[in-house]
Amino acid sequence: MNVVILEDERLTAQRLESLLKKYDSTIKVVATLPSVEKAVDWFRQQESDQSAPVDLVFMDIHLQDGLAFRVIEQLKLTKPIIFTTAFDEYLLQAFKVNSIDYLLKPLNYEELAAAIDKFKSLRQQYNPAAAEPSAPSAPPAPPIPVPDLDALLRMLNPPRETSYKERFMVSVGPRIWSVETADIAYFFLDERISFLVTKEGTNLPVEYSLDKLTQLLDPKQYFRVNRQFLVSLPAIRSITAYSAGKLKLELEPKSRFEVFVSGDRIADFKEWLGK
Repeated sequence: MNVVILEDERLTAQRLESLLKKYDSTIKVVATLPSVEKAVDWFRQQESDQSAPVDLVFMDIHLQDGLAFRVIEQLKLTKPIIFTTAFDEYLLQAFKVNSIDYLLKPLNYEELAAAIDKFKSLRQQYNPAAAEPSAPSAPPAPPIPVPDLDALLRMLNPPRETSYKERFMVSVGPRIWSVETADIAYFFLDERISFLVTKEGTNLPVEYSLDKLTQLLDPKQYFRVNRQFLVSLPAIRSITAYSAGKLKLELEPKSRFEVFVSGDRIADFKEWLGK
């Protein structure tokens, strides 16, 4: 089975590929595409090259340059899709009508396996010959319905106060944590890995870049002070003015890194503090 992954988070894409291999070592990931533009270009090129036809697409919602539904819209894509997303379940219900299934990040092997089993069952139901190459030719299987893009986009753009991420599921080895966003003091980047820090001082890795986190979190509550830190207002214990207009933050819980507000963000930071 040939699959394509639309995902702009490298670690998440790698984890998904690893889980696919665990499910079936013969599954081949023919492309991993981080943006709408690259996905559209790749699929258009693939139309003329049928050497590796795509059986299934794993699609994140937010890509580097926009919503992945634009890929479906531009290509009139009818490939079966399993959505992967960080959005809360009340949004995800929309996808169950026209897609194979959805997976909530961080990806879970059992849910992935169930989604692929569902895809295989539907494929066999609509086209039994797909599982029996030697069988007589059968009528073409009806295409997987194209999602109602207008309805999906309306669901993806609810009032802002209800669209922010309320909790994070974090896996470390065999253990799984569910962390309420309200209990997170700040996020930071270390060795290309993002971590959350709870108000009690627990550090846990998350599968999102700080760029992605700024999309998921309420900007009234969290501010990206520099390339390494995304902080909540209650976590700021003190602010000290340095020379050359620098601002140094003392965070609670205390960070092992010095935390400065980037010069180009100071004006926005002060405005954020005053809201």
